[in-house]
Amino acid sequence: MNYPVWDVPGIGGAWVIGIIAILHVLIAWFAVGGGLYLPLAEQKLYREGREEWLPVLITHSRFFLILTGVFGALSGVGIWFAIGLVHPEATSTLIHNFVFGWAIEWVFFVVELAAAAVYYYSWNRIPRDLHLKVGYLYALSSFLTLVIINGILSFMLTPGSAWLAVAGTGQEASRFWQAFFNPTYWPSLVMRTLACLSLAGIYALITYSRVDDEALARTRTVMVRWSAQWLVPMFLLMPFVLLWFLAMTPKEGMSVLELGITTIGSGAFTQVTRIAMLTIITTVTISGVVYFFAYRFPRDLSPGHAFAILGLAVVATSSTEYARETIRKPYVIGGYMYSNGVRRSEVEKFNTQGYLTASLWKPATDDAVASGHAMFRGQCMSCHTVSGYRSMKRLLQGRDEKAIASMLEMLHRPTPDSMYVKYMPPLVGTREEREALAKFLATLTRPAPPSLAQQEKRQQVMAR
Repeated sequence: MNYPVWDVPGIGGAWVIGIIAILHVLIAWFAVGGGLYLPLAEQKLYREGREEWLPVLITHSRFFLILTGVFGALSGVGIWFAIGLVHPEATSTLIHNFVFGWAIEWVFFVVELAAAAVYYYSWNRIPRDLHLKVGYLYALSSFLTLVIINGILSFMLTPGSAWLAVAGTGQEASRFWQAFFNPTYWPSLVMRTLACLSLAGIYALITYSRVDDEALARTRTVMVRWSAQWLVPMFLLMPFVLLWFLAMTPKEGMSVLELGITTIGSGAFTQVTRIAMLTIITTVTISGVVYFFAYRFPRDLSPGHAFAILGLAVVATSSTEYARETIRKPYVIGGYMYSNGVRRSEVEKFNTQGYLTASLWKPATDDAVASGHAMFRGQCMSCHTVSGYRSMKRLLQGRDEKAIASMLEMLHRPTPDSMYVKYMPPLVGTREEREALAKFLATLTRPAPPSLAQQEKRQQVMAR
């Protein structure tokens, strides 16, 4: 509660991050894979004497520059804006621990943007060898941005025992490299690289599917098939890399997956199971569509087919990112900070001294419902909304204040065998604060008082 809470009605702050992040990932991964695709495609055309296709590749490079340099950069800023509002404590930890990493990433990012602009605007203006070198410079710098970002993102799931040993002591930055090269760093990097290569091929298919010049038909067939082959590494290697990633995932994350599988009949927490199945289904579907409509019969590839492949890629990417975020629960930084911004080391302090005691944002009055609302905003709203996504009104439907208080006590001191402990942080605070939260939540389950129009209508009915 050191920061004000950002209340996003309906979808909640987490989905604001999710929507922006999914859009950014689809562009940023294309920036990495497409950055390698362009110089390799250019080199292929020179080597095979297919220079009639160069105008198409130039058009693709313009699309690449606009999408990655404009929308990619804007969505990246949007992520920073959203996470700073939704998870200020976690964002602060990432900044303080990886300030050197962020500085390196920005250097690579500046080189990446400059190289992308030079690559597009220097077509047919500088020697071909030099132009290819600019393309490979972009490919290298964009991949290095992925190398840096991957370390920070994978840290949030698996900070590693070395970093956790000094967490909260002020010496966290001394474990920079241990935190950066954390247990899931390498499998995550390989998975993201495979996804980048696949998106490079998919976006190329969109550009090539719109070429209907008969004079380019033969080269179009060659380039469509070559672009389809960019998806082969993902389909061949991803199952093995995924097993590698799961083997390095902490037991807390695996317990969430196991819970989703074991409760699939009762529906207690099956979102992650359904999402994981959706990832597998869409990935297999993409492989079939690409094989038949791009590789086997490249002449039949239409813009509709290409955009359908991209749509499936959006679903697969969204599902994978959702599942990755889910297995991090109940933490936002594994083993260190819970998803509501409460540090694991602070739980007992909040339980004895109070959660709202030192908050600058606690209510000015002693009203219990107002205090309960402050507890809800600080500890619940990172995942729940009042009446939208993960609605508390729906989840608490039919419960009175006593039943709600009993549930809160279970969340306050969860037993090891409780399913809630696997994906929900412990509820912290004194007894008075927990009772205040129960009073506030009870107001959400009470029926709303009738409006003036409803009262008048009721009186008219009674008068008859």
